[in-house]
Amino acid sequence: MNSPKNELQKSLTILIPEGLVPAAVFNAINELVEKYALQIYLSTAQNLRILNIKAQDEEAIKKTLLQAGAEFKGPGKFPLPKVCVGQDYCNLGMVDTFALSRKITAKFGARTGVKPKFKIAVSGCPASCANSMSTDIGIKATRAGYEVYAGGKGGTLPKIGRRIAKGVDEAEVLEIIEKVVDFHDQNTSKKQRLAKLIDLPGFPYPAV
Repeated sequence: MNSPKNELQKSLTILIPEGLVPAAVFNAINELVEKYALQIYLSTAQNLRILNIKAQDEEAIKKTLLQAGAEFKGPGKFPLPKVCVGQDYCNLGMVDTFALSRKITAKFGARTGVKPKFKIAVSGCPASCANSMSTDIGIKATRAGYEVYAGGKGGTLPKIGRRIAKGVDEAEVLEIIEKVVDFHDQNTSKKQRLAKLIDLPGFPYPAV
């Protein structure tokens, strides 16, 4: 007989745009870790998860982080792109990945009702260090422009995404994201990886 599953401990996930931790948030987290004996977990999505939160301390911790400018992960929010460091910090980088991530967030960040299990990644060169080919929408810079992939995923049955665009510019990348996210929203009422939807009739882009 299996032992009963332990109750999950409380935690908070702080969204970190471009994976760059603001100084005010960093300082607030450091103080909270010492005050409440917390732990910091770096998620694969480049966010920070604060662990070991006691129920009686949760609201005080949230308040302190909000005052420092932190934003928490929550249902329906548009996902922050996962990015590599790009051309300013990597000899292979071809584009400013931080700038493209900001453009994506500026265009779609206010969008609500986004289904869970939807992820975006931006890589500054074909090495694809942000794992752009194994996420729902992956953007990869090449010397001939951007390539866009859709339907990739990790998990127990990993899958490389389908290339749906090549040689496109930033404006076209944003247009592709919008059409693919609209398709995802319209074709599922629950959390669903794009890999399970990409072969449905009406998917807006063929493989290229």
